Amino acid sequence: MLQRVRRAPLTRRIPGRSVLGNLGARVVAVLALAGATVLVARLGGAEDVGILALLRVLPGLFGVLAACGLPGATGYFLAGPDSRAERLWPTIRAVMVLGAAGGTTAWLLLSPVIASLLLPGASPLVLALAGLTVATQLPVAVSKSSLQALDDRSGSNIVTAAEELAFVPAYLLAQLAGLTGGLGLVTSLLAADVAVATWGWIRLRHRAVQLGIVMHGRPDRVLARRIVSFGLRGQVGGIVGLLNLRLDFILLGAMAGPAALGVYAVASKFAELVRLPALAVTWVTYPAVARQGPARAAAEARRQLPVLLAVGVVGAGVIALVVGPLLPLIYGPAFEAAVAPTRIIVCGLVAAPAGGLASGFLLGTRRPGTNSLLLGAGLVVTVTLDALLIPRLGVTGAAVASAAAYLTTDVSLLVVLGRALAGAR
Repeated sequence: MLQRVRRAPLTRRIPGRSVLGNLGARVVAVLALAGATVLVARLGGAEDVGILALLRVLPGLFGVLAACGLPGATGYFLAGPDSRAERLWPTIRAVMVLGAAGGTTAWLLLSPVIASLLLPGASPLVLALAGLTVATQLPVAVSKSSLQALDDRSGSNIVTAAEELAFVPAYLLAQLAGLTGGLGLVTSLLAADVAVATWGWIRLRHRAVQLGIVMHGRPDRVLARRIVSFGLRGQVGGIVGLLNLRLDFILLGAMAGPAALGVYAVASKFAELVRLPALAVTWVTYPAVARQGPARAAAEARRQLPVLLAVGVVGAGVIALVVGPLLPLIYGPAFEAAVAPTRIIVCGLVAAPAGGLASGFLLGTRRPGTNSLLLGAGLVVTVTLDALLIPRLGVTGAAVASAAAYLTTDVSLLVVLGRALAGAR
């Protein structure tokens, strides 16, 4: 029988030390990603930057889809009322293995289509190795969310940072070995994923021993259906959120080519620094609400909303000011074209930290479907404006579409959160 995970003290505020710790890990990850992008830009050019962006997005999407949103579901099931389920861990592991196998198979079957639409210069070997990253990215995501749910915040934060940090030495070693272009990128991604996933699962097993959790045994079909159901409802939102973040990457890459995508990828990543507090708040809030219950979480959310709104406005203003001199200095003169798109995107992210709190609250109160539905509003904006603006405006059109989608999503989340908080009085 699983032992109940130790609950966080009720006096702990949702956005607090835990958020700062996770935010620090995300900052390290972003800096590592920025360093990796600079290396790839300097050694391989804008086209390799675009290929890297696609390889970081598409295989992970295949894996999470095939696993029915398992990384998102683990947060609720390991931290909430189902944490005492006798065969929870064997069930989680079985869903993960099946998802990794199914996602890899789907990638390999669709690789000719992927090559023709998005990676026209990729060799069969590169496409096959990219398919393996479907299976390596999923265990990383599951270990990260599971450590957070089991209140091992340090372990989860290390995985968060290492997920991007490990790519840098792997890429340098690949370059020294003479692996360039797509082959160098995909082998580096594979090596980094394997290293981080191995460490994450060792840490996870150690945490399970501390809590007296039995990780072996037979999976439970009924529990698997519940996990998959929750994960699918939540993953609709995860997929929608990812599409909101990266659909413009796919469309821009298909319409304008890898070089334009490389410029836009730099702009998007720089602007999305404003999203780091939002992601940290959601990550910490989600299991905290599942443990503490909605009443206490509602009281904390009322106190923190004004602070998070201010963080979004100030963060967007700072990014808009510094982007002009920094991007050409860091990435080179070719990336001066990324300055204007960055400023456009940050305008749509002013409410992102507060929206992150709203997402965490909805997930933690077992309303993943509502969260997904609200994220879908932003996707409608993304699809409509991308189709209208990218053919005419290119990178600038993609930036306008992203800004409008972000703002639509966050405002919708805050409206629903406001109603939930009013009802919890």
